[in-house]
Amino acid sequence: MHHRFPQKRQQQMIDVIIERKRVSNADLSAILDISLPTVRRDLAVLEQAGVVTRTHGGVVARGVGEDATEPLFLEKVRQNQNLKQRIGQAAAAKVLDGQVVLLDSGTTALATAHALAGRRVTIVAIDLKVAEAASVGATEVHIVGGRVRNGYFSLVGNWAKEALSSIRADICFLAADAVDHDGITTATFEEAETKQMAIQRAKRIVVITDHGKFGKRAFAQVCGLDAIDELITDRGGADLVASYRPLIPAITLV
Repeated sequence: MHHRFPQKRQQQMIDVIIERKRVSNADLSAILDISLPTVRRDLAVLEQAGVVTRTHGGVVARGVGEDATEPLFLEKVRQNQNLKQRIGQAAAAKVLDGQVVLLDSGTTALATAHALAGRRVTIVAIDLKVAEAASVGATEVHIVGGRVRNGYFSLVGNWAKEALSSIRADICFLAADAVDHDGITTATFEEAETKQMAIQRAKRIVVITDHGKFGKRAFAQVCGLDAIDELITDRGGADLVASYRPLIPAITLV
């Protein structure tokens, strides 16, 4: 059997689980050429991280059975990681100490949470993973209530909207499943409603997204481009972003 660092082995395990959606412990052992006890230990780590659900004799990717058109959180984490880190760092640089930040759900918001973690700011999160990532040192984190979207970790529903209605933020970092000239769209109406409430509760709205989301449209409308104060994206989208410059007051490429 091959000896690998646990992180690399677990990433390979994640790749198999994403591809197959459901897989047995025995199959993981054979595919990855590792022992069954090692499989069980690694799955315990992944389950504790909230990215898989263990079953009798196997494992299921979180969110299997939900809307098949939207990638699972586990899959999104792997997409454009370096770009999202750069976007998150650029977003965090826009925040002053002492400010209140409303952080949307998703993996680009997660990268922003990591970049802000430990700073003397207040974060209101509408995503379990985002809240967890930001909860470091001097950072004060509040999380709204609501229903957790299994496999995605965002919070939606009336509880989330009611909690958001009682806060006032200096800046909202808004994630997007898709961006076109008609505005920002996302995969579900519940997500769209939560994002719309977040937009209403912040003085400044900054969209954080990688270039892969441009020129596309998802199911539910969030807002028009006229609701956005700034867009932060990666330089890979420079050509795509050119036509958006007359429509958005400020665009930052990283």
